[in-house]
Amino acid sequence: MKILTGIISSLTLLSLNVVGLSQVQAQSQEGFEFQKVPVTLLGNGCPPGKAQGILNGDTLSVTFSAFEVIAPSPKTLSKSCNLRIGLNVPSGVNVQPIEVMYSGFADVPKGGSADLSVKIFFQGKEIPPNDNPNAKFGVGFSDTWSKNVGITLGTINACKNPVSSIFGINSTLTARATDVSKDQESQIRIDTIDTTIKDVLFQIKFEFNPC
Repeated sequence: MKILTGIISSLTLLSLNVVGLSQVQAQSQEGFEFQKVPVTLLGNGCPPGKAQGILNGDTLSVTFSAFEVIAPSPKTLSKSCNLRIGLNVPSGVNVQPIEVMYSGFADVPKGGSADLSVKIFFQGKEIPPNDNPNAKFGVGFSDTWSKNVGITLGTINACKNPVSSIFGINSTLTARATDVSKDQESQIRIDTIDTTIKDVLFQIKFEFNPC
């Protein structure tokens, strides 16, 4: 009887271990392990300091300080900041980027305007977005804004071998104050997203598919 009980206990423990292992494997298919990835900044509007990518779960967060343009009357100012993000997809997963998110603030007095222009790239080629990534802000706008831009991109197939890839986000901000009253200004900026990570300006969401 003791032997039978011992066998049953051993089988039960083995089955629990198998279930636990399956759950761990499933979890590994649902997101990236926490890691930092390289980010390169190019452009006359990029803020000082280094940018950094934080990869965790299904999200890549790009962190650096605020990107903004403030045009005093009667000027028009435009600044650009282009990101290049290195992403290494480990073997054993199919990964598909599905959304790019960013937000900001604009303040446009009478006689002014402000524009946001964003282009998304993968492996050096521009990705046609599902939603308009750009925005125009006219006279009287003074508020926050946000963009959740869906993207359709073929799956990154890393089932058998790891895949190295590069994402790009080119952003340009333009503030016009040509007809704005003296001592006033037009302004626009990309602000930090409200996350637990400090100074996140862009986020890329991914979907994980079984191999």
